Amino acid sequence: MKLTFAAIQRGTLFSPNHIGNDAAIFQAVADRLLLQGHDVNFYTEEEFLSRELSERFFFSMIRSKDAVKRQQQYEDAGVIAVNSAYGIENCTRERMTHLLLEAGVPHPRSLFLNVGDEVPTDAPMPCWVKRADFHAIHKEDVSYVRHAEELKGLLAEYAHRDIARVVVNEHLTGDLIKFYGVHGSDFFYWFYPFEMQHSKFGLEKINGAPTGISFKEDQLREICCQAAEALKVDVYGGDAIVAPDGTMRIIDFNDWPSFAPCREAAADAISEIILKKVK
Repeated sequence: MKLTFAAIQRGTLFSPNHIGNDAAIFQAVADRLLLQGHDVNFYTEEEFLSRELSERFFFSMIRSKDAVKRQQQYEDAGVIAVNSAYGIENCTRERMTHLLLEAGVPHPRSLFLNVGDEVPTDAPMPCWVKRADFHAIHKEDVSYVRHAEELKGLLAEYAHRDIARVVVNEHLTGDLIKFYGVHGSDFFYWFYPFEMQHSKFGLEKINGAPTGISFKEDQLREICCQAAEALKVDVYGGDAIVAPDGTMRIIDFNDWPSFAPCREAAADAISEIILKKVK
């Protein structure tokens, strides 16, 4: 059966330092659907917000709040989408952290603060401070903090940028790894971003070069599957820390990343899961 898909691209604002990679994986998925005889109609986020769509099936990398709300309206009316806009919204920082903790996904100790709050005496130091309301767009949206006075100053800077709330994550020592997955498929891929110089903002240097701590890949995949189910996303990626004793904790989880080191295999899996959900 021939299907028609609306392919809603990610706005360039939401692809910091990865515009080309994000576009490449999206096009690769579309190419596979086209080769199977389906139709794909492309829309920018701006076009999606300014016109009515008649397609019943979406695949989407949207990130803007307005586009997410609009896609949710289409889904409420019966559209099937990968990723669901509800899952995309779940990957915003504060919501994501609450959902992962509630689901028992291994995660750093975290605090939630208004930027005008006093720094709690039990705030973990060192720590990572992240804007609570959205994904990281600018380098300053995720900051490494060494002591309470530095945190106090950073909260003031966030206030000047009209960011009202932050998530504070305990800094974890160990090997930083990046992972990609497609929930409901056999596809899973991980690597050390420090070694491959794969970075948006260069923050991998905080943890430094990996030492090759041994860990169980099946266990990492199981943790990621648990996170994907908690957040309701099919196409995902993120970061984890492997502690010296081999335990793993998720420190970030994103909807539809670039898959740059494994694009072809990822595109196969994503297109298959889109058709599986539709059919």
